[in-house]
Amino acid sequence: MLPIPMMTKLQKNIYISMLVAQGVILSLLENMIPYPFAFAPGAKLGLANLITIIAIFTMKKSETVFLVSMRLILATLLGGTISTFFYSASGAFLSFLGMLLVKQLGPKRVSIIGISAAGGFLHNVGQLLTTSFFAQSWAPMLYLPFLSILGLLSGIAIGIAANYLLKHVQTLKKFQLDYEQTTKQKWEIF
Repeated sequence: MLPIPMMTKLQKNIYISMLVAQGVILSLLENMIPYPFAFAPGAKLGLANLITIIAIFTMKKSETVFLVSMRLILATLLGGTISTFFYSASGAFLSFLGMLLVKQLGPKRVSIIGISAAGGFLHNVGQLLTTSFFAQSWAPMLYLPFLSILGLLSGIAIGIAANYLLKHVQTLKKFQLDYEQTTKQKWEIF
């Protein structure tokens, strides 16, 4: 098999821009969906996290941090408030850091779906910690058991979708192969 040429800086910037745009669109679309869980106010599916999990497997960490930051800022400017920014940012960055840590276990111990499930759980933890901070009470953490289940299920669904996209979308496959060449770590896509 011939080595795949490295992506140019322009190709990488266009790729990051496209992922940011897709993440913002998914965030805005998700904001239009009524909350499905009346007993857990604010519970959402986390569709924009699909872009984060794809980025983790196709880009360097610094590029992914930039992508997540831009997605949060733009989604807030286009359809949020400063409080939604704090909730989204705490969940997104705790989720991102957790997914990076779980990914360190390697492809023999954890799959993309498992990494995404951990991210779904940690996203809720981050948001509940922010809620507790603003409320100056630990009472919001009582939602954690229920939101943990929702976060894990959502994370699994997002992981399955990411797995499918990484396997079937040629552009993502190119960036994943480029990323795997630089990190020397190959992830099996099922």
